[in-house]
Amino acid sequence: MTGSSSSPVAAGTPRDRGLGPRTAAVLVFGSSAAVLVVEIVALRLLAPYLGLTLETSTMVIGIALTAIAAGSWLGGRLADQVNPRRLIGPSLGVSGAAVALTPAVLRTTAEWAPVALLLIAALTILVPGALLSAVTPIVTKLRLTDLAETGTVVGRLSGVGTVGAIVGTVLTGFVLIARLPVSGILIGLGTLLVVGSALVEWRTRGWSSTPALALAVVAGGLATTVAPGGCDTETRYHCARVVTDPDRAGGRTLVLDGVRHSYVDVDDPTHLQFAYVRAIASVVDAAFPEGEPLAAHHLGGGGLTFPRYLAATRPGTRSLVSEIDGGVVRIDRDRLGLGPEGGIGVRVEDGRLGLRRLETGSRDLVVGDAFGGVSVPWHLTTVEAMTDVRRVLKEDGLYVANLIDHGGLAFARAEVATLGKTFEHVAVVGKPSDIGLDPTAPSEGGNLVVLASDRPVDLRATQAALDARQNGWRITAGDDLASWIGDARLLTDDHAPVDQLLQAYSADQPSADRRR
Repeated sequence: MTGSSSSPVAAGTPRDRGLGPRTAAVLVFGSSAAVLVVEIVALRLLAPYLGLTLETSTMVIGIALTAIAAGSWLGGRLADQVNPRRLIGPSLGVSGAAVALTPAVLRTTAEWAPVALLLIAALTILVPGALLSAVTPIVTKLRLTDLAETGTVVGRLSGVGTVGAIVGTVLTGFVLIARLPVSGILIGLGTLLVVGSALVEWRTRGWSSTPALALAVVAGGLATTVAPGGCDTETRYHCARVVTDPDRAGGRTLVLDGVRHSYVDVDDPTHLQFAYVRAIASVVDAAFPEGEPLAAHHLGGGGLTFPRYLAATRPGTRSLVSEIDGGVVRIDRDRLGLGPEGGIGVRVEDGRLGLRRLETGSRDLVVGDAFGGVSVPWHLTTVEAMTDVRRVLKEDGLYVANLIDHGGLAFARAEVATLGKTFEHVAVVGKPSDIGLDPTAPSEGGNLVVLASDRPVDLRATQAALDARQNGWRITAGDDLASWIGDARLLTDDHAPVDQLLQAYSADQPSADRRR
């Protein structure tokens, strides 16, 4: 009869299969939140093996969206063919088991070939993501008991799912990762999903499948405890380790996401292990009178190797450091011997925001050594960022920065061109083959040090300081540097494709990458 309400399911389907609105909201909210927790934590779990790059982030987001699309489509299709009540429990339970096993699976296969690791990583995100995303159309099917309320039911559950995704994102980014290891987050989430599955199964079919799923979660937890981890501490941004140098009693290497970032000698802060840190020290030593205290600002902290060097060689120096990862700062204090003395202050903040807080003309020296994954964070490379650096420097102040690039050095050339737009005098220090001074040798790539100032750079004094440290590095400026830069495009806040300009990092290349 026209105007009468009717069920959207086939005749003969029991009408008591509807789901209460509160239960439906909890299921949709929880499953949607869980998908985003898995996505964000997967980024952290993969960072030690694939790097925390734009490409890695794009891949994980793409897999997560694929899982959501596939799960929503398949969940809706299955809900039309099978009693939806029988689908919710298995979807939650199997996804919970998969989530709990993820840390052990990824860490066990981490040394596989990159293609195999990517496939395993894709499956560990795709399987639970699709199963969890299937919950929403299944629950929607159960709630659609009257065609007159279709729009209301679908809209309400869609909104609840979106709110769940938002809560999952915020909770993970601001709370969970800051307080718990990623393996603990995933095992805990897997446990909650299996518990949810057990409750659903108990109300529909008894406890038939619950023991097997619970056993999978327990196995995931036990496997994670013996799987290779590679982390002493999981900070908000990094998987961190401190490795003792067997050849130096005080030597410590800070390893972030599997890559050496800093070397610190806790007994002798004047010992500089990495070549690029010795190059920065040479530049600064040549630019300022010996022993003169400086007012310095450091973009990026790591192990605070260079702030310690300045404190030891220039007593009275005041170094302020912008380090975005509070966990790294705690490691500096607990494991790398950073004390309250030495004139080193650390702010847990983004480097660009830290620059804005500094007074105009307040610094003799600004040191750029911040890295996110394989690259300098793009917002610290632009004309606008360098304009802010120039603002905080005194008239005769100096900016010196560590850059890393490979292949055609497209990013390094663009960054040096950007500095040339901002400062009157720019020079680059590096291996002769990398800076165009030895055209017969191919570029090796790795670390370069760029310096910029509004006062002339004393090339001879800088080269003498480099030679004294036996780096084998050279300095170039003027016409030679202009020829090396070529037609490199300036980096701006509107267009700074740093990740795309960088050549892909390979573990086979020199280990000088991303080191402080």
